[in-house]
Amino acid sequence: MRNEWSPSSWRQYPAEQQPDWPDEEQVSDVLREISDLPPLVFAGEARTLREQLAEVCNGKALLLQAGDCAESFDALSADAIRDNLKVILQMAVALTYSTGLPIVKVGRMAGQFAKPRSSPTETQDDLELPSFRGHIVNDPDFNAGSREANPRRLLQAYHQSSSTLNLLRAFTRGGFANLAQVHSWNQEFVANSPAGEHYREIADGITNALAFMKACGVTPVSSSALNEVDFYTSHEALLLGYEEALTRIDSTSGKWYDCSAHMLWIGERTRQIDGAHLEFLRGVENPLGCKIGPTATPNDVVKICEVLNPESIPGRLTLISRFGAGNVEESLPPIVDAVTSAGHPVVWACDPMHGNTFTSSSGHKTRHLDDVLAELGQFFSIHQSLGSWAGGIHVELTGGNVTECLGGADKVSDDDLHLRYETMCDPRLNASQSLELAFLVAEQLRQI
Repeated sequence: MRNEWSPSSWRQYPAEQQPDWPDEEQVSDVLREISDLPPLVFAGEARTLREQLAEVCNGKALLLQAGDCAESFDALSADAIRDNLKVILQMAVALTYSTGLPIVKVGRMAGQFAKPRSSPTETQDDLELPSFRGHIVNDPDFNAGSREANPRRLLQAYHQSSSTLNLLRAFTRGGFANLAQVHSWNQEFVANSPAGEHYREIADGITNALAFMKACGVTPVSSSALNEVDFYTSHEALLLGYEEALTRIDSTSGKWYDCSAHMLWIGERTRQIDGAHLEFLRGVENPLGCKIGPTATPNDVVKICEVLNPESIPGRLTLISRFGAGNVEESLPPIVDAVTSAGHPVVWACDPMHGNTFTSSSGHKTRHLDDVLAELGQFFSIHQSLGSWAGGIHVELTGGNVTECLGGADKVSDDDLHLRYETMCDPRLNASQSLELAFLVAEQLRQI
């Protein structure tokens, strides 16, 4: 039985993946400063997201959660934010048309700065330094000054998140998300992609649907639903001090919300039942996610559900499987059976990226689009066979023309990886690969 919760009760539990701050007094000062700043998101927005995720839970919608592996302090620009949002909107349109279901759009944006690491240090040429933990903590340059954890970066992360959110709200409410415009981008992709003809049927179907709606008088001018979209933010709730500083009581409900993002998730490395991350997140009312990897047992996952969603509220908890294409068929079914038998309503989502990472012959950490698609296909097939709803996709991507993942219609090869390998941590799908994934998933879902 857990004790009464408070925003600081997590401090009584072991906390994994926390930085080794050189000056704890300075950390406290920065966190107090952040706690006095306005919330980044509002409790009402988080409640609306939970309501929409409840529809996913009930098989009446799909979740598309996508964005950067790790946001960079050096890449804060309107163009970068626009391009990432653009590709997510494009993916959503293809999925909506093919499934006939609304797509709940959640970005890995406006706060995805911290990264867990497999080791607290790394060594190069006999020099051992702290690992890079994301721009919210330190810098990737391999020297002692860059790798020292700097608490002032927490404040910079807050301000960059605020700027990103402001621009996202402007884009999604100011006409950028116009359905006809998003479709024109997809038409451009179909026309220019080497695999474009394969997706022309879907694109033509959307064209015909838009023409029909226009003939009926339903246009972006007459309907705000065609001109605006709901878009939410999420990140891994890794640095618990930062999350605590942005946790506030909602004046409407009197309940606690983590106002750093609409949705927070726990990673594979920090989901310990007796750990600080579960303790912190169990007390906030935001929709939550939890990554489930190869080391998770059915009993582990049921306990996670009991801690994070004891009242069995649909839309409260998303379980994000990340087994890898070679493991999902063995590992996922018993977990789904256990959670279903225990009566826990969850959103089932698939992260097909992390379990399919490997080091190429050129020395680059990469993923192959074929493996990503294989795990997604297995995920959908397993849930169909078990009578459960495969409701979500969780992918790392960028709107830029990077060369970080292999394969796709453009046939990115090992020899191409060095051309635009720009990620600070894990390899991301580029815009073309992301859209190809959306169209292929759309085809799969039409057949289910």
